Amino acid sequence: MPLIVLPTSQRLWVRVAALLFTCVAFSVASHGGKLHHGGMSDWCIFCWVFSFACTLLVLLVEVFGLQARIPVSWTNFPITVACYASLLCLSASVIFPLFFLKDQHLDGEVRGHRIAATVFSCLAAVAYMGEVSLTKARPGEVAGYMATAPGLLKVCQTFVACIIFILVSDPVSYNHHAALKWCMAVYCICFILSMAVVVLCVGECTGWLPIPFSKFLSAYGLLAVIMYLTATIIWPVFQFDKQHQRGGQTSKLIAVAVLTALNFLLYLADLAYTARLVFVSA
Repeated sequence: MPLIVLPTSQRLWVRVAALLFTCVAFSVASHGGKLHHGGMSDWCIFCWVFSFACTLLVLLVEVFGLQARIPVSWTNFPITVACYASLLCLSASVIFPLFFLKDQHLDGEVRGHRIAATVFSCLAAVAYMGEVSLTKARPGEVAGYMATAPGLLKVCQTFVACIIFILVSDPVSYNHHAALKWCMAVYCICFILSMAVVVLCVGECTGWLPIPFSKFLSAYGLLAVIMYLTATIIWPVFQFDKQHQRGGQTSKLIAVAVLTALNFLLYLADLAYTARLVFVSA
């Protein structure tokens, strides 16, 4: 009787688990959760569907051995997907119960579907975090840039910036003073440059830069730290000082201040890791 030998790669099984968890999460929420289109419901569904689609792509490519035919760096693409998916599912796991379970008067079946979606979203976030842990570079190991600490920090920086964009745009809370417009410029410039680094690494295009990639990272990292330091100071001063205060949703303004400080710390850690990598390699 022929035996079927299944792959024993831990990463494979973690990806399969994440695929199933995200599939169940968006299926249950869409068909039994009775969600209205628009707002946070669409965001949560996007998080699960995007993570599911990208994980399915990674699995199909690896199962059929098509890595050489895909025009991306396969040492960078899977861990980038896993890192973004873990953050997306984590955000959905927090947002979904806050908006669609807390203080909601629901019948038993709808409430059960929403609870199930939350549980499977949490499981998916844990599975993706496990994949990142299994894939990230170990000390002394040769790996792609996105598998290193600076690469993973780039993903976190861009994700935090996206959350900031959502918070400051509804309602618009940065257009009543030039200093706040500077903060918005900081968020946009640093987001674009960090995303450019991610795209260059995933697309294996770092050689297109007119200067060495390590020098670009060091210069950009220092610039981003200085810019985010100014935004970390300016945003709360011009939003919460009585002389400049214009009202608005205080909770969102506080969240932006906290996320700005968080991104400043992420860029500071990124600069420290980058400087260490540059000096060690030199």
